[in-house]
This record gives sequence, structure tokens and C-alpha cells, in this order.
Amino acid sequence: MKFQTTSLEKKWILYDVANSAFTLLVSTIMPIYFNYLAEQASVSEVNYLAFWGYATSAATIITAVLAPILGTASDFKGRKRKFFMAALLIGALGCVFLGFTTSWVCFLFLFVLAKSAYSLSLVFYDSMLVDVTTEDRMDAISAKGYAWGYIGSCIPFILSLLLVLLYEKLGITMNTAMSIAFLLIALWWVMLSIPLLKSYQQTHSVQREAHFASASFGRLWHLFRELGQNRQVLYFLIAFFFYIDGVYTIIDMATAYGTALGLDTTGLLLALLTTQIVAFPAALLFGRLCSKYKNASLIKICIFAYFLIALYGITLKEQYQFWILAVCVGIFQGAIQSMSRSYFARIIPAERSGEYFGIYDICGKGASFAGTTLVSLISQITGQMNIGVGSLAVLFLIGFLFFQKTERKGQ
Repeated sequence: MKFQTTSLEKKWILYDVANSAFTLLVSTIMPIYFNYLAEQASVSEVNYLAFWGYATSAATIITAVLAPILGTASDFKGRKRKFFMAALLIGALGCVFLGFTTSWVCFLFLFVLAKSAYSLSLVFYDSMLVDVTTEDRMDAISAKGYAWGYIGSCIPFILSLLLVLLYEKLGITMNTAMSIAFLLIALWWVMLSIPLLKSYQQTHSVQREAHFASASFGRLWHLFRELGQNRQVLYFLIAFFFYIDGVYTIIDMATAYGTALGLDTTGLLLALLTTQIVAFPAALLFGRLCSKYKNASLIKICIFAYFLIALYGITLKEQYQFWILAVCVGIFQGAIQSMSRSYFARIIPAERSGEYFGIYDICGKGASFAGTTLVSLISQITGQMNIGVGSLAVLFLIGFLFFQKTERKGQ
């Protein structure tokens, strides 16, 4: 079904374009720069991958603690925009400072700060979906957000990539090139967020209470008790936790994994750029398919595809194999993210979207701690990174089984 995207929907979609630039930075250039700093300090390849995974896990734990609390608090009338803006600015400033540090330890600390703030901004952003569109348009709007986010983020990424690859010809140092690249991403992130900040109105909310903090904790406690009764939402959150953990672990650690294997840096970055380009039409296609087929059935197809992708990661040794992996990830990445977001938005109370999306985002964009920790531990125990990556298949299998239970309890 075709329809005209409204002005507010376009501005909401634009934030996906804004924040996706930071996501691409985290999964591509940032781990390469960390590898550069780690090599300067004589950190081994296996430990480099493990430390990067542990830092990602630390950001996730911080998000897991704060997301449900702040998400619940954002449901009070007039709060969501303020919380969103605060997280956005902290994340952008952290991104800027990342480009000016030369210590790998400080770099990891700033990474954890920026990644945590980024993830928290998505708690508020995702929960805005119920305010910016109607239920029958959620699948298509969510898909457009991810689709345009993937293709739009390529603009600052390509500029940053040129700086990183050609810094010697430009007559600057690697550190200077990285500083400019990180600043460029931060400016892109902030500038494209302004239209949404100016136009967003919180139409679904709960009334403010006198004791703000205690009321937020009280409502959060009530939500956890409520989940025991609402099995459809509970089973979905469990399923989502496992399968999206695997998805985001692949996104967060793909470049780190390829670099640790000794694959050509330029080839890795171009392959991941291909992922973004492939994800654009793929996300739009799945958004259209949702009007013809059940959203849940399409999500299951994506989970199974990722199960196979994780198994394929065990065999990864050559550059061409990484390209195959990049294309396969691109086909299903945006689809599984967008359809999961709209599926969840449809099964929760709209006026408590921040509260529910606070829990959702523990399992979502901010929550890849199980996957990154699993890959890091298995890699260190076995001494083989391929086996660590292949272990992610277990997460997709568990996610698939719980999603089956969601369907039986739901629509």
C-alpha cells in the first residue's frame, strides 16, 4: 500500500539518517583506529578484539541499567524531548573527544560514554514512533527510517573514509585525520536531529507526579510485574534479546574481527559500505512485504538467515568471503531491525511507549553484551576467533524458539 509520508514522519526518519552515521563509525573506522592505538601500546591481536568486545559490553550494561529508568521517566508529559536532547548532546560530544585522545585506555573510556549516550537516545527516539505515525503505517515508516539511515550515513562515512585512507597524501597525520572524521560525524548527528527536536510533540504520555523519581521507579516495578501477565510481550522481549544480540554483535565487531584476521583494511571498509548500500533497498522491500505477509513470518525468515550467517563466519579466512558476508548481512540487517521495532510498537500501550521501549532497548541497539562477551571469551579460550564468531548461532537459535512462542500468544 502506497501513501504520502507526512512532514513529521520525514523528520523522525531523518534522525535514523543522523544516528546511523555514528553506528557506521563504531562498526568500521573506530575499531581500526583503536587497533592503531593498541598496536602502538603493543597489545596483541586477540586481546585487542577482546578489549573492544568488553568495552562494548560495558556500554551495554550501562544502557541496561539506565534505559528502563529513563525510558519510564520520559513518559511523563513534556519530558521525552528533553531526555532525547540530553542523550544526543552527550553522545555527540563524546564522539568529538574520541578523535583527540592518543591513549587506547582513554579511547575505550570515551567510547563507552558515547556509545551509552547514543543507545539511550534511541530509547526515546524509538518510543516516539507511536507519536509520529499511526498503527497501520508503523511497519512502512520504521522500514523507511532504517533504509534511509543506511544510505544517508554513507555520505559522512565516505568523507571520513577518504580522510583515513588518504591522510598521507593530504599532508596530515593519522591522528589529525581521525579527529576531523569524528568531528564530522558528530556534526552530522546533531545537525540532522534539529528538525525532529523542533517539531516533535509528545501526544501520548502519562500525567506528571509530584515525586518524579519515586514515581518512575514505581511505574517501572509495575511494568516488570505486568510482563508476567502479558506473555506475548514477555516472550517477544526474550526472543528479541537473543536474536538482536547476535545482530548487533556482528555489526559492532565485524571490522574488529576482519582486522584481527589480518584482512586488508581498505577492502573491509568498502565491503561494509556495500552492506549499507544493500540494506537500503532490502529494508524498503521488507517494509512493502509487510503489507502482504505477516510481520512475524518475515521476522522469522530474518532470524534463520542470521543463524546461517553466523555459521558461515566460522569459515571466514579470505577477503572475498568477507564481501559475501557483508552482502548477506545487508539484505537482512535493516529488515529485522525495522520489523522488530514496529512489531513491538504495535503490541504495547502507546501512552507508555517510553517505559516499554526502555526495556526493549536493553535488548536492542544498546544490548549486545551477551554476544560480544561470548565472542570475546570463546576467542580467548580457544585462541580461534572464527569459533568465537560461530558461537553466535546459538543466540539466533534461542531467539527463533522464543519468537515461535510469541506468535502462539499473540496475533
